[in-house]
Amino acid sequence: MKIVLTSPSSFGEISKEPFDLLKKNGFEVINNPFGRRLNENEVIDLAKYCIGIVAGVEPLTKKVIDALPKLKCISRVGVGMDNVDLDYAKERGITVTNTPDGPTQSVAELTIGMTLAMLRRIPQAHCDMKKRTWKKQTGSLLFEKKVGVIGLGRIGKRVAELFRGLGNEVLGYDLYPDNTWADKNNVIFVEKNELLKKSDIITLHIPESTSPFIGKDEIILMKNGVFLVNIARGGVVDEQELFEALKDNKLAGAAIDVFLNEPYNGPLCDLQNVILTPHIGSYAKEGKLKMEIQAVKNLLDVLNRNLNV
Repeated sequence: MKIVLTSPSSFGEISKEPFDLLKKNGFEVINNPFGRRLNENEVIDLAKYCIGIVAGVEPLTKKVIDALPKLKCISRVGVGMDNVDLDYAKERGITVTNTPDGPTQSVAELTIGMTLAMLRRIPQAHCDMKKRTWKKQTGSLLFEKKVGVIGLGRIGKRVAELFRGLGNEVLGYDLYPDNTWADKNNVIFVEKNELLKKSDIITLHIPESTSPFIGKDEIILMKNGVFLVNIARGGVVDEQELFEALKDNKLAGAAIDVFLNEPYNGPLCDLQNVILTPHIGSYAKEGKLKMEIQAVKNLLDVLNRNLNV
């Protein structure tokens, strides 16, 4: 009985408990050997004899699913399911699970950290000091900034709560607004364009989409000197339009953790007013281990209880 770990995220590095759970239940584990997101053919090659996948964000499309005749369960390490053809998996009788609570605090705290680092130009000051250059960077305060949070799921809600705790006014936009939660937390739901026009800082917490959620038209609506944070999905921001807006100082700064193509080495790397991190939103030890263990338990629950493996 074989399980493939397709995630490139150093699975089991913090603790061997996820591996031990699989081995204790009699499964042979196949690891992603590439250290990056897999393409369709690589997934097929690794998983062709497997009954379960502990998945990252690699494409689990109809083509992939059709090539895996033994597959019974896809257990996603993380929240987003946009890389999985859910309808076709259901049609094939494949159970798909995720770990919706695992990354919430990790991603929310990174959003706050990236925002503060961006505003106070901490990475720029750090790089100067490492080059033994004593240069005082003049940043901006978080105090009295209006924060717009786009996407108020688990992570977006937690981000909004943290900003409210710091004293910021928070505007929210979501297709399905939770007004009870908003009233309790003093968050004001507005339409997308109003949020773009009024916010000093905009953070994104939405699923991947077929076209950018933030493109040229949306950037035009934003205030001059706005700050943008994307720790959601690569592709929700048009990277070329973002580059132009940062280069022209329409945006005062951006903090980006996710990219359309990863690993990223594009033109944003050449700008001084952007902070780039290599998709580390969930990479806090406590949160990462929690997600890994839960993903394995979800897989075992499906295979052992429902399928009597």
